[in-house]
Amino acid sequence: MNRIQKNDPKAVWSWCLYDFANSPFTTVVVTFIFASYFARVVAGDEIQGSVIWSRGITVCAVVIALLSPIMGAMADRGGYRKVFLTGMTLLCIVGSVQLYGVLPGDVMKGLIWFIIANIAYEMGCVFYNAYLPDIASPDRIGRVSGFGWALGYIGGLLSLVLALIALVQPEQPWFGFSTENHENLRATNLLVAVWFAVFCLPALIWVREDRSRVQPRTGPILRESFAQLVETFYKIRRYRQIVRLLIAKMVYNDGLITVFYFSGIYAQGTFGFTNEELIKLGIGLNIAAGAGAFLMGYLDDYLGGRKTIAISLIGLSLATLTAALASGKAWIWMAGILAGIFSGPNQSATRSLMARFVPPSQENEFFGFFAFSGKATSFLGPLLFGWMTLWFQSQRVGVFVITLFFIVGGLILWTVNEEEGIRLAREDGNGNETESRIPLG
Repeated sequence: MNRIQKNDPKAVWSWCLYDFANSPFTTVVVTFIFASYFARVVAGDEIQGSVIWSRGITVCAVVIALLSPIMGAMADRGGYRKVFLTGMTLLCIVGSVQLYGVLPGDVMKGLIWFIIANIAYEMGCVFYNAYLPDIASPDRIGRVSGFGWALGYIGGLLSLVLALIALVQPEQPWFGFSTENHENLRATNLLVAVWFAVFCLPALIWVREDRSRVQPRTGPILRESFAQLVETFYKIRRYRQIVRLLIAKMVYNDGLITVFYFSGIYAQGTFGFTNEELIKLGIGLNIAAGAGAFLMGYLDDYLGGRKTIAISLIGLSLATLTAALASGKAWIWMAGILAGIFSGPNQSATRSLMARFVPPSQENEFFGFFAFSGKATSFLGPLLFGWMTLWFQSQRVGVFVITLFFIVGGLILWTVNEEEGIRLAREDGNGNETESRIPLG
C-alpha cells in the first residue's frame, strides 16, 4: 500500500514548495500588476475597471463554490487528488500565459482568461490543502502550514522583485520585451506561468496519493460522489466545530479576499501609486506576510488555531481602518505592512485548524467544503466594494466596509471550541478513537 509518511522531510518540503510556486499568481496577477493594469489600462478607467473586476471575482466565487465540494468528493471516492491537482495547475499556467495577450481595450478577453486561471488556481488549492493532515502530524500542523505560507510569500516576494528589476523598472526590459503597448507589464504573466511550471514539480512528483485510504466504489463515480456529498452534508452537522469555523471563515475570508483583489487598484486609483511604487509596496507586504506566517505558525501550535486567527483578525481590522482613513502614501505603506503581517497567519492558522478538525480519509471532501465556505459568499466583499465605489465615487468607502467582515467573522470564530473539534475528529462514527489523530501538545 502506498502510504504517506507523516513529517517526512521530502514530502513536507515538496508540499511547501507548491505554495512557493503558486503565490506569484496571487501577488503578480491578482493583486499588484495585472489587476491594476486591467482597471487602469484595459478598462481605461479606475472606477469602471474596479466595478468590472469585482464582477469577475464574483463569477469566480460562484463557480468555485459550486465545484469545490463535488470535486472534493470525487477525489475521495476515486483517488483523483493528484490528477485534479495536476490538471488545475496546468490550467492556471495556461491561463496566465493567455493574459500576456490582453491589450488595452480587451476587457472581455482579459476578464475571461483571468476567471479561468483564477478558478483553476483556487481549485488546485483545494487538493493541495487536503494533503496537509497526511504529511504533518497534529502537533506539527501549525508550523508546517505556517512554513508553507511563509515560503509562499517568499515566492511572491521574489517574483515581484524579478518583475520590477527585469520588466517594469528598466527602460529596455529584459528578455527582448519592450514597453510598447505595455508589453513589459503583460510579460509579468509569462513570468508567473514559468515560475509555477518549474516550482510545482516537486509537489507533483514527491507528494504521493495515499491509495490505501481511497474509498471503495460500487457504481459510477459522479453518482457516488453526489451521494457522498449529500451524506457528508448531513454528517458534517455532527462536527459542529467545523460548521462554526466554516461560517466564521465564510465571513472574514470575504474581507481578506477583497483586500487581495483591490489593494493594488486602491493604491493606484486613490493615492496615485506608480507601477514601480506599487510593486515596492507588494515587496514590503510579502516580506511582512512571510515573517508573520512563519513566526505565528509556532504560535499556532502553542496557543491553538482559534486564538491565532483571532489575533490576526484584530490586526487586519486595524490595517483596513488605517487604509480607509489614510491621508497619504506613508499611511498606505503602514496599512499594507500591517495587513501583510496578519494575512499570512490568518490563512495559515485557518487551514491548520481545519486540518485538526477533519476526520480521517475524508480530507478532500471536507477541504472541498472548506473551499466552499471561502467562496460561497466571497462575492459579497468585492461586490460591496464595487457598489460602494460606484455609488460614492470613492474607493475609500469600499475599503472601510471591509473592516466589518473581519469584526463579524471574529465574533463568530469565538464560538468555536477547538478541543471539542479535535476530539470529534479522533472518533469514528461509533465514538471509537481512530489511529490517525492524536491530541495537540
